[in-house]
Amino acid sequence: MSEQELISANEAQDTEEELSAEEISSYKKIRMDKLGELRAAGKDPFVITSFDVDIRTAQAKAEYEKLEAEIKAECGENEELLKEKLEAARKTVRMAGRIMSRRDMGKANFIDLLDASGRIQVYVRLNEIGEESFADFKKWDIGDIAGVEGYIFRTRRGEISLHAEKITLLSKSLTPLPEKWHGLKNQDMRYRQRYTDLICNPSVRDTFVKRSKIIAEIRRFLDGRGFMEVETPMLVSNAGGAAARPFDTHYNALDEDIKLRISLELYLKRLIVGGLERVYEIGRVFRNEGVDARHNPEFTLMELYQAYTDYHGMMELTESMLKHLAREVCGSDKVMYGELEIDFGKPFERLTMTEAVKKYSGVDFDEIKTLEQARAAADERHIEYEQRHKKGDILNLFFEEFVEEHLLQPTFIMDHPIEISPLTKKKPDDPEKVERFELFINGWEICNAYSELNDPIDQRERFVEQEKLLSQGDEEANRIDEDFLHALEIGMPPTGGIGYGIDRLVMLLTNSPAIRDVLLFPTMKSLD
Repeated sequence: MSEQELISANEAQDTEEELSAEEISSYKKIRMDKLGELRAAGKDPFVITSFDVDIRTAQAKAEYEKLEAEIKAECGENEELLKEKLEAARKTVRMAGRIMSRRDMGKANFIDLLDASGRIQVYVRLNEIGEESFADFKKWDIGDIAGVEGYIFRTRRGEISLHAEKITLLSKSLTPLPEKWHGLKNQDMRYRQRYTDLICNPSVRDTFVKRSKIIAEIRRFLDGRGFMEVETPMLVSNAGGAAARPFDTHYNALDEDIKLRISLELYLKRLIVGGLERVYEIGRVFRNEGVDARHNPEFTLMELYQAYTDYHGMMELTESMLKHLAREVCGSDKVMYGELEIDFGKPFERLTMTEAVKKYSGVDFDEIKTLEQARAAADERHIEYEQRHKKGDILNLFFEEFVEEHLLQPTFIMDHPIEISPLTKKKPDDPEKVERFELFINGWEICNAYSELNDPIDQRERFVEQEKLLSQGDEEANRIDEDFLHALEIGMPPTGGIGYGIDRLVMLLTNSPAIRDVLLFPTMKSLD
C-alpha cells in the first residue's frame, strides 16, 4: 500500500463499549507492566521535564489554511504547481497533547492529538521516525501524552494533519479513559472527575474557556470606566452585607470564632469612605445553604461601588456591560438559552416591584396600607407567611410567587420595600421603599443594586432591627458592625453599588442548565 493510500484509508474513532471495573483493573495492570518495561529500557517518560511546544493545533490549522489559500490564488488550476509550492513552504512545528484515538495500519498509524485548543490528526510512519521509535510508539496507549515534531499537510480526504518526523512519549496514562464519555449517565461522576470530563467532552472545555473570557471582558469593561480591582478578607468576624447563613470556623492563632464571608459589601464601602471612588472585586463567597440547579454553597460574586452616583447609574452600567458581554463573548445581541432567545440589544424593561406584582397578580400594594390588609391579601391568594413578616416582606412573597417566572427578557425590578433592604437608601418621596433594583433574566435574579445608605444614624437603627430578627431565630439577619458604622461616621459620599452572581451570568451566556456545569469543581457530598 502506498503512502497516499494509507492516508486515504484513515478510519473513524474507536467505538468500544464502556469498560467494566474488572476490565479497567486489567488494563491498568497492562499499562503498569508497560511502564515497567520502559523504565527497564531507560525510557521512563516521567523523567522528562519539558517539551518545547511552538504552536497549538488550532493555530497550526488556521495558518495552514491561510497559506494554502494564498498559494492557490497564485497557482490557479495547476494542481502540480500547488503541490510543489506547498511542499516548498513546509516548516517544522512542535506540538504536544494527549492521544485520544489511534488507527493502526501496520507500518503507518494515525492518532488524534488533543491540546488546549482542540484536536489534530497525526500521521506516524515507520520509515519516517525509525524502527526503534516506531516499535516503542506501537506500545503506547490512548490517554498517553506525546510530543510531536513534524510538518502540517492536508490528507487526500481533506483533513489538515501533522506528519510526524519525531515523536516522544512525555507521560504515561496508567488508567484508561472512558470510551464513550458522551454516553455516560453518571452525571455525579462527571462533576467529581472534572479532569476526565474536560479531556473527553469538548463542549465542557468550551464552556470553561468561555467563562474565562466572560470574566476577562468584565474586567476590561470596568477598567475602561475607571474602576480599580481590589481584594478584601474572606475570614471575617461579622459576615454582613447580605441575607444569608454563614459558615462558622475557628481561628486557632487568635482563639476566635470567625466566619467565611457571605458578601463583599461592607469592606468595599470602607474603601469608598477611604477615597477609592470606583472599586470592584471578583471573588468567592460562602453561604451555608442548599444545593440546587442555581445555587452552590461557594460561588463567585462580583460587587462594585461607584461614588457620586445612585441606582439609576448602576442600571446604565449594568445594561451597557451586559450588551458588551453578549457582543464580545457570544458575537450577537441575541443569545439563546434553551429555546428562549434573550435580546440584550433592546432597552431593558423597568418596573417597580409594586407595579410588577400588580401586573401579574392583580394585587395593588400601593392600596394596601396596613399589615393586617397585607396578611388578608396573602391569605386570599394562599401565600404562606410567618408572624415576623411585615407588609414589605409579604409584598416580596407575592413577587416571588407571581412575578419571577414571567421575567424572561432583561427586566429591572426597582423600589423594593425597606424591610428586605437593610443597607439601602430610602426613596425621598416614599420612605417605605428604597432605591434598589434587581435585574431578572430567564426568571433568575442576575444582580442586585442599591443607592447605598450613607446615613450612619439610619444604618444603626436598621442594624438594631436586624439584631432583633437574629434573636428571633432568623439566621440570615445581619449583626451590628461597629467598625463599618464608624466608617460611615467618617463620611461616605452618595454611592451606587451592585452585586452580580457571576456563575448564573455564565450559565446564561453559555446555555448551561445547572450551576454545576459552570463550576470546575462544584460542591459535592464526600464519598465514604
